[in-house]
Amino acid sequence: MALRRPKRPARRTQTRAVDPHGIARYLLSFLEWSAMTGCTERTVYKRETALRRFIAWCDERGLNRPQAITKPIVERYQRHLFQYRKPGNGAPLSYGTQVSLLVPVRSFFKWLARDNHILYNPASELTLPHPPRQLPRTVLSVPAVERILRQPDLATPQGVRDRAMMETLYSTGMRRMELIRLKLLDLDWHRRVVFIREGKGRRDRYVPIGERALGWIARYRDEVRPLLVAGTDGGMLFLNDTGLPYSVSAIGYHVKKHIARAGLEVTGACHLFRHACATHMLEGGADVRFVQAMLGHANLSTTEIYTHVAINTLQAVHAATHPAEAETATTDIDDVVSADVALD
Repeated sequence: MALRRPKRPARRTQTRAVDPHGIARYLLSFLEWSAMTGCTERTVYKRETALRRFIAWCDERGLNRPQAITKPIVERYQRHLFQYRKPGNGAPLSYGTQVSLLVPVRSFFKWLARDNHILYNPASELTLPHPPRQLPRTVLSVPAVERILRQPDLATPQGVRDRAMMETLYSTGMRRMELIRLKLLDLDWHRRVVFIREGKGRRDRYVPIGERALGWIARYRDEVRPLLVAGTDGGMLFLNDTGLPYSVSAIGYHVKKHIARAGLEVTGACHLFRHACATHMLEGGADVRFVQAMLGHANLSTTEIYTHVAINTLQAVHAATHPAEAETATTDIDDVVSADVALD
């Protein structure tokens, strides 16, 4: 039976007439410029979503022209985002969400000023919130990862495919978007590496992949993938039940399903394997710079978050060097208790 996948919400398009001098008119030109200057489709979509929210807020206040937007108005919008509460649970917007909604506004007005559509940039001095540097909320242990990997029903084609996908995520630490873009030709079986083309920030990189993951991919490639190909084969590695490349939401749905079957109540799906890959490598002694290259992080500080999660080495040093631990190892516990009683 074919697996059901969640429906992806349709992307909204511009349907109403656009004021030739209104903010929305300039938005369309800005999005076109963004695409022409190399922004990914995902980045353009995020910019559009954030800016349409800003434009709707301006419309409610009668601000329809970019020339009417001043520095106090931009700061007022930032304050609005800080004070906003979600309709369902009344929770505030996270700092990360606030930043993701403000950065496109800043970029938009920078473009307007540079192209002389406005006299000055009202968002030039906008100070973005500083999100707290948070550790991953959940890091799966090695036994937990293995339990998840054993969940797919290997008697079915879908089970073999799902096992191959999760093995690839865990072995390489790649992002789910990078997984669904993999092509058959991106795998170098002799060198045991995967070529990830245009990862985050449109940066290409090679990452190693383990023999076990390659073995599951080979089984999927030989036994399952030919059954899934429908029509013209575009060469994508992982295909859904209709023979098409996966969507981001569908990949997450499959992984989350197997996590639930493993009896783990955790938040997240594909990214859990990325966290686990980085943490387990660091705990095994890998240099943080090699892990940075593998994960495709532009800044080492991003990878260093995992050094705080990889606690095994720190625990070993603590046990070997902390005076209390050393005392416990060399002193009889009864002697310690007797000394405490005598002091009392």
